[in-house]
Amino acid sequence: MTRPGLPKMIATDLDGTLVRSDETVSAFTHGVLDRIRAAGIPVVGATGRGPRLTELTRNDIRAADYLVMAGGGRVVDQSDPAGPVVLRDERLSATALAEIVADLEAAVGPLTVMVEALDDPGAPLWGDYHPSWPYQDLFEARTRAECLTHDVIKAFARAQDHHVDELLEAARAIVPADVATLTQAGLGFVEICPAGVDKSTGLTVVAEALGVDPADVLVFGDMPNDLPMFEWAGWARVAVANAHPAVRAVADEVTLRNDDDGVAVYLDRLLSG
Repeated sequence: MTRPGLPKMIATDLDGTLVRSDETVSAFTHGVLDRIRAAGIPVVGATGRGPRLTELTRNDIRAADYLVMAGGGRVVDQSDPAGPVVLRDERLSATALAEIVADLEAAVGPLTVMVEALDDPGAPLWGDYHPSWPYQDLFEARTRAECLTHDVIKAFARAQDHHVDELLEAARAIVPADVATLTQAGLGFVEICPAGVDKSTGLTVVAEALGVDPADVLVFGDMPNDLPMFEWAGWARVAVANAHPAVRAVADEVTLRNDDDGVAVYLDRLLSG
């Protein structure tokens, strides 16, 4: 339920929400976010992108004081003049991931598996090639054995005969929440994150650093990996019009599509109200 006045913190997903389909962010959106920050409201980018994409992320949400990345596993304070400070850095162990993959394949059949093991700028994902993966320039084919010898930021899994939502439902029935967090972000792959890692727990780190109550946080999103922060935030939960049905179903409000600068239009009205 939208509360009166202004929120004390604003967090937005990036891809599919703030970022348009052509992978750009409009000057209008940047300008509105600058006005939000000038009004004294901290801006947080909350994304599934891993730390290897930090510079791209900073460029897409230049007004952000904090970044919640890797679906909550990496939290960075960008407000320190001395440079970015990492507040959270979680990993899923190679042993746990190997067991998860084995259990899933026993239940649903062969999987395409990729892992995000490195946080160097522009580092590739490793694993099984799949033509549907949209970022082939940041992918390196490696054997399953190679992929499962490293602790990872997160992993991605796809089954040939299962829609991603069906695979996610099946995987959640197999993998306990205290072993890993499972979600999907619209890329056609189930994402396997460390236990306890989601956007809400990442944003909790930020809110505690700022002394902000979740009840005073406004969030924007479009995909199931945004649902935890929708459940967590209390000022308002706003879906873009192109959002997944599960996100639209729990949203307090629906703004315009990402391609129509829906987040910025909502915030512009908020500041003008």
